[in-house]
Formats: sequence, structure tokens, C-alpha cells
Amino acid sequence: MSNLKADPTMPLQYVYTNQDFVTDVRRSTDSSSGMASPPAKFDTTIQAGWADRMEKGLFRYHLGNLQTRILPGSRGYVAQLNIQRGIERRKPQEILSIQQEFSAKQFNFNKINPEEIIFEMIKDTERGTALHHSGQLQQPCRMVVLVNVSPLEFGHCLFVPDPSCCLPQVLTRFAIQVGIESVLLSSDPGFRVGFNSLGAFASVNHLHLHGYYLDHELKIESMPVKPLLPERGFYRLLDFPAGLLFYTESEELEKVARAICEVTDFLVDGNIAHNLFMTRGCPPCDHRQNEKNICSRKGVRIAVWPRISCFGAKEESSFNVALCELAGHLPFKNKKDYELTTEKDVIDIIQRYVLPDEEFHRLEQQLTRHLMGL
Repeated sequence: MSNLKADPTMPLQYVYTNQDFVTDVRRSTDSSSGMASPPAKFDTTIQAGWADRMEKGLFRYHLGNLQTRILPGSRGYVAQLNIQRGIERRKPQEILSIQQEFSAKQFNFNKINPEEIIFEMIKDTERGTALHHSGQLQQPCRMVVLVNVSPLEFGHCLFVPDPSCCLPQVLTRFAIQVGIESVLLSSDPGFRVGFNSLGAFASVNHLHLHGYYLDHELKIESMPVKPLLPERGFYRLLDFPAGLLFYTESEELEKVARAICEVTDFLVDGNIAHNLFMTRGCPPCDHRQNEKNICSRKGVRIAVWPRISCFGAKEESSFNVALCELAGHLPFKNKKDYELTTEKDVIDIIQRYVLPDEEFHRLEQQLTRHLMGL
């Protein structure tokens, strides 16, 4: 079982093993929320820590219940009004390259108020499966979880691999694996984890992932896919916006995390910006999904969207196109756009940031060959 170790000189430690993964998560067929199941220790710890920091006034603004509406149309976009995030959030750093080096002079997570840290995630490698590469334990082995002081939704936190390593905003296998593990540690199908690369609206060049709760079902959880290399858990999303998809359950987690990292490394080497989104989702099936499969949230879907880079680009007035927007969750910055934007408007905005079809298909073929050759 996971346990919390207290040390007065250190942040709370959340110690876990593979045995703590929750495998019986399902979606209800008659409601947008998940099936009622007892919250996992992971969820209660994050949520209690987050609420405590909100009460202490550590956030840039108070986040209450956000106005939410589902846009009419087949895509089920979840629109939310979050004016204060657009106004109060820290000014994004100037990003000039997808491979920009970490700069200690810029804001980074070594400069935060230590009270923002909720806990450190540490995997018990004696009882769990250690993350090895060529026989060596991958470093860093701790993931610091802290509140995002400009939250976009309830429980919005940041997952930062050992901040003292000063890693730039480029995904590592460790970050990917712990991101997936976090989704599996949660019993809430609404818990999501995501990543914005540099040039894809990452605002801080210090390696971090986002995690938050959204109590609405997203189409990406059950969107149909085309198999590309199913033995590597690799698929293509068959709906807009064009993207790549990995799927894993707990048993294949390390293998799939390695394949995802091979894809994101390929994108970084090619200077291709990208967003990544992890969520509970149903297994990918070639045939028509039956009701049992479509409601299952036993595993994790990891979407990767290669996209057009934005460096110093003018932001959209309504919403920025980053990890949650590509997944169908739209935090709007102003009331007028929130109330008037249609599904077609959303598609038109997102279309400006995704790769043209021909370029995407060429990249898809390159990545499939790349994964086959490894």
C-alpha cells in the first residue's frame, strides 16, 4: 500500500508501488461523471493539500466553481470561464527554440515558496518495479508535486522531476512514466495529466507536467483510432485534431513510456513543437466498441499532438491552443467568447495550430518506421 512519510525538515513523501494502481475505473453510461468509487489515497492527498494551500492564500486568485457549458455539436467541447487565469497568471517566458537551454536567471521551480509543495512522489523500488535503463537506475527518482498558483481547474498541480536537476522543458522517460503512473494511482476518471513543449505554449522552461481534475467526460477518452504499431501501443486518432495516441494498462506501462519518449525525442530532434495529454480511456479497438469496453477506464490514453510552433506569437483572445484545448477542454479568458463561441469557431482556431494533413501523415509514417526500427 502507498503510505505518507512525514519528516519535519522535508516535504511530505508519497511512497507508492505498482500495487497501488487502481484498475477498476469505469465511466457511467448515464452521466458525465465517473462511477462512484472510493477516492484513492493519491486523490485525497492531492485534493486536501491543494485545498489547504488555497485556504492559506498561496494562489494568485481564489478558484471557485467555474461556469461550464458543453458546446452544441458532435465533439462535446467542454467550455469553462476562467477570466482570472488570463489576467493573473505569471507572464510567460520568452521562448525562442524548442531546445532552449534551462536558465537559472529566469523563473524556475527552485524559486517557489516551499509551502507550495504538496508532496514528493517516490516509487518504492524494492517492492515495486524500478525504472532501469541498461541496468542503471534512472535519475531523478523523485517527482515533486506542487500547486499551480494560477489554476485552470480544481486540484491543478505541477509535477516537477527533481527541481534541483534544472532540466529544460523536454520530456524524459521518467517524467512520462510518472505522469502515467499518476493517472493510474487516481481512482477518478476526471484526473488528467499533460505537457506543453517549448513552442507549444509552455510558459516556464523547467521540466514540468500539469495535473488537474475535470469532472466532465472528454471525447478523447473513447475516440476511435487506427492501429499504427499496436504492439508498441501506438495508434492514430481518427477525429479532429489529428494526433497520435498511445494506450497502456499497468502491465505495459514501462514499455509504452519508452515508446512515447522515443516519439517525443524524435519531435524535439526535428524541432517540432508538441502537446501531450494523459487521461483514463477505453482500450483501442478495431471493431465496434461494445458498451463494456467503451465504459472501461482501466487503462490510460496518451495523446501526442505535433503542432505548429509558436514563438512570441500573439495569443488568441478566447483561449490558447495547448494541452487541454487539443483534448477538448477549453478554458476561456473572457465572458463574451465563452458565451458566443461555437464548435465551428473552436475548430477554426485549433486548425491554425495543428500540422497540415500532408505534413502530419508524412510525420506519422516517419515515426512508425522509427519505432519499428528500435
